[in-house]
Amino acid sequence: MLSIQREPVVAGTFYSSYSDELIAQLKYCYDKAEGNPSDNIAALVVPHAGYSYSGVVAASAYTQINREAEYKNIFIIGSSHHVAFNGASVYNKGHYKTPLGVAPVNLQLANDLIDSSKCFVFNREAHSEEHSIEVQLPFLQYRIKHLNQIVPIIIGAKNYGTCKTVAEALRPYFNGENLFIFSTDLSHYPTDEAARIIDAQTVNAICQNDSKRLIDHLNKNNNSTIPNMLTSLCGWSSVLTLLYLTEGKSQYRYRRIKYMNSSESMHRQKERVVGYQSILIEDIERKWGFVSHKNKKALLKTAKNAIQRQLGFNKEKPTLKNMDDLDQFRGAFVSIYVEGKLRGCVGQFSSEKGLPALVESLATASAFNDERFPPVSAREIKNMRVEISILTPMRKIYSIEDIQLGKHGVHLEKDGKKGTFLPQVATKTGWNLIELLGHLARDKAHIGWDGWRKADLYVFEAIVFSN
Repeated sequence: MLSIQREPVVAGTFYSSYSDELIAQLKYCYDKAEGNPSDNIAALVVPHAGYSYSGVVAASAYTQINREAEYKNIFIIGSSHHVAFNGASVYNKGHYKTPLGVAPVNLQLANDLIDSSKCFVFNREAHSEEHSIEVQLPFLQYRIKHLNQIVPIIIGAKNYGTCKTVAEALRPYFNGENLFIFSTDLSHYPTDEAARIIDAQTVNAICQNDSKRLIDHLNKNNNSTIPNMLTSLCGWSSVLTLLYLTEGKSQYRYRRIKYMNSSESMHRQKERVVGYQSILIEDIERKWGFVSHKNKKALLKTAKNAIQRQLGFNKEKPTLKNMDDLDQFRGAFVSIYVEGKLRGCVGQFSSEKGLPALVESLATASAFNDERFPPVSAREIKNMRVEISILTPMRKIYSIEDIQLGKHGVHLEKDGKKGTFLPQVATKTGWNLIELLGHLARDKAHIGWDGWRKADLYVFEAIVFSN
């Protein structure tokens, strides 16, 4: 497939096209920003105007991200400003570029969305002139030490129902492995006085986490006679998609970070303004913190070296220091893949030996003692991949409606028989909830396809990473 890099189109207008000047712009915005990092971050609402207008508000959103955090994917979702089309367009032809370098796109995930959901397409025109994603990238490149992959999505929805369909397609990815950015400005072109009133009402509607309340508010504003007001929420389709992901789930808490409008920028015009608000969406059930990139690498090295020592390789145990961020964890699974195929998976939900020692023992057990597979051989080491899943504590559930596919792992117990699926199983297989539970009961616990219906069910989450 021919790769088509998405070149920056608003560099030189919305922000500087020169890397040194852009870094100075970003530093200024972050120096003026408000807020502190959150370990429970699920999503952010961020404005997308030129940096001299909304840069400080945007930086206040991104300040919520811990610089050491490492997300598997960062989904950046904007609303089309230039092209009207049905559904959503995900960029799957190459990578995004800015004056600070390349922001890699997860092309496989983008293609998976297009293949699995009729609402996703690739519409080149939707991305070619669109600024709502592009302006977010330098903030992320400046803030996050380990920016892995992005998933750029432009919604061209003409109706509210499309947003719900997009949200359902994204739901398996709305979990602790990924970060979601929703790009929008607020009111366009009323006076400063009117904007402050309208914007406060719009933000309040968003933070109620109620899609109907927001739709009613938008419809009311569309029928208003406020002079010069073109829209009260230019990215309504992206924000509505966010609400369809979070509404009805009490674990999500919306928190206002910073508000400004364009009259407070260097331009100072009060007769015709645009409003900007940053919002943090936290998952308050996510009580654990992040695991640093350094410690992920150390744990992967611990696991691989343990396997190699067992095979006679001269590999010393790595010295592990300053791993305080791992003290809160007591459970893990280690999965071994050779040439992309599973060759072992062993885990433990609780241990008193500490996570590094637990990972070491699980790695050797997965490589050599999983009775479903032959032991890993020395010649296979070069094609071996280690995947570690650090587990949160389990909690019992009483309704399968509490299970969120892609976010929750599921553990089942009945009459002394047990079975476990990690959170990533649902994403990798594409199973729906009933299929997941059926396979868990039949294939793991060996209690029959419907055995889960009278079993005790538990959910947990995982931080997953691999070499």
